[in-house]
Amino acid sequence: MSKSSLYADAPILHVNLSDKSIRREPLPPDLYKQYLGGRGLGVKLLFDNLAPGIDAMSPDNLLVFAVGPSTATSVPTAGRFVVITKSPTTGTIFDSHAGGYFGAQLRRAGFAAVVFHGKSDSPVYLWINDDEVEIRDASKIWGKDTYAATDSLLEETDPKAQVACIGPAGENLGLMAAIMTDKHRAAGRGGVGAVMGSKNLKAIVAKGTGTVGVHDPERLKTAVERSRRLIKKNAVTNKSLPVYGTPVLVSVTNELGMLPTNNFQEGTFNDAEGVSGEKLLERFSAGTYHCHGCPIGCGRVSLIKGEKIGGPEYESLWALGPQCGISDLEWIAIANDRCNHLGLDTISTGSTIGAAMELVQKGKLDAPLKFGDTTGVLDIIEDMAHMRGLGAEMSEGSKRLTERYGAPELAMQAKGLELPAYDPRGAQGHALGYATSNRGGCHLRSYLIGPEVLGSPVLVDRDRPDGKADLVMLYQDLSAAMDCMVVCRFTNFAWTVDDYAEMISAGTGIELSGHDLLRLGERIYNLERLFNLREGFTSKDDTLPPRFFKPLPEGGSRNRVVHLEEMLTEYYNLRGWDKDGRPTKDTLKKLDIPVS
Repeated sequence: MSKSSLYADAPILHVNLSDKSIRREPLPPDLYKQYLGGRGLGVKLLFDNLAPGIDAMSPDNLLVFAVGPSTATSVPTAGRFVVITKSPTTGTIFDSHAGGYFGAQLRRAGFAAVVFHGKSDSPVYLWINDDEVEIRDASKIWGKDTYAATDSLLEETDPKAQVACIGPAGENLGLMAAIMTDKHRAAGRGGVGAVMGSKNLKAIVAKGTGTVGVHDPERLKTAVERSRRLIKKNAVTNKSLPVYGTPVLVSVTNELGMLPTNNFQEGTFNDAEGVSGEKLLERFSAGTYHCHGCPIGCGRVSLIKGEKIGGPEYESLWALGPQCGISDLEWIAIANDRCNHLGLDTISTGSTIGAAMELVQKGKLDAPLKFGDTTGVLDIIEDMAHMRGLGAEMSEGSKRLTERYGAPELAMQAKGLELPAYDPRGAQGHALGYATSNRGGCHLRSYLIGPEVLGSPVLVDRDRPDGKADLVMLYQDLSAAMDCMVVCRFTNFAWTVDDYAEMISAGTGIELSGHDLLRLGERIYNLERLFNLREGFTSKDDTLPPRFFKPLPEGGSRNRVVHLEEMLTEYYNLRGWDKDGRPTKDTLKKLDIPVS
């Protein structure tokens, strides 16, 4: 049985799949103080140990599974984990997050992170049973989908364990392959599942029975009690998300003309009500799903054709629905479940299908794909996972697909990562967040939908570009810090930066003010920027597809365009970057990042 331990005393587990060696490394104190854990720990490990220019699918790439100092403590929502690697989809540094219960098991087993090196010569999985760690043969489950693999692994190890695994998409090295846990929770973005597949690593199974120590239990108890009151007091975290889940956003974004439709050609979907969170609740609800330690419970369980399935979440519902012009809610739920079985990122899958539909619409591609028509789309999804025919081309994502057919402007992506379910023309700050995200097109790096759309914590004018650079930087730095704890992004509807800082201070003994916590997040964001710069990215990559500089034709965001250049100039100045988007020596010195 694993003993109680503080995160600072939890080792990093290094697993070399090439020679099957396993070693434990103490968490370096300086690294811990400057980067905490989770995303920060993973980013620092990659920056220090990856040579520039390596192929993301080569054995030299690292794959890091990390938890944070709040994981499996009483801090609400602190059951998440993060996967950090160099992305084969974008070529950037990348972190992908998942909820569920796997993260808590990994932390209770006594580890801060697991770092995979090399490549196995045959399929394997890692079995972590408290402090006993074993590389096991996975040949019997290679080829199984994520549901069947999870069931087999729990039968072989322990029914109380938790599994993070890949499906056929990851095994076949598809660039939108996800890592699935709890069957329907996904570390989905950036092709992290493909990196796992490239190492012949089918799964990690973790069971932890230890307790997680904290520095000052009474102080943390007080901070946690306050944080729970704030969650109950906030309308988003106490009412909207628990009742309707994330699909509550369908009606909101559609009313504002920001619900991307037919591959972002429009911002209003003519049957938004039919695919709304309200309609999902009315027609298919079979309960809710709570991740470990979460009092919100935004997850949906749907009853489809007599079977209970997970989701769909807002982003998945949009990507497989309005993005493709599809309004059949039952079919969308089935397609989402199919992606979960196959281990596919639903955002990139749906967006790439939407791009293919527009290629057909524009006469660039001859294929039986049409906006609003579900015929054959489930087969295409299967083909994407199994790398067959047109599906093999689509499995590389919308950027490569549209370039192949001579219409790169039809890929709705940033730095190679497909954009999520908010048309940037309707929210200027959110648009800047897309363009400057270090991992590519991402809504969670700087979720300005909160202030620009939902009025949380306060409503700001979504159309005004001035002042947005400051807000984007604030949210990016705060998000980076939250990802080190590791806690759910929805908590920032209810908590202030001082609330996060107090829980970290009480839990770790590292005294941090809100200002200190933002500085830590700023350090991480700049280190990620340096990683991308040495990989060849420049300020020219901080942009959006040309479509967003042309006005929307109708709806609540009619005639709006993204005013990127003026925001970008201000953003670089605030970041302490030069005109080419490179952090200056003064900025790096201020952040205690060694200047080479």
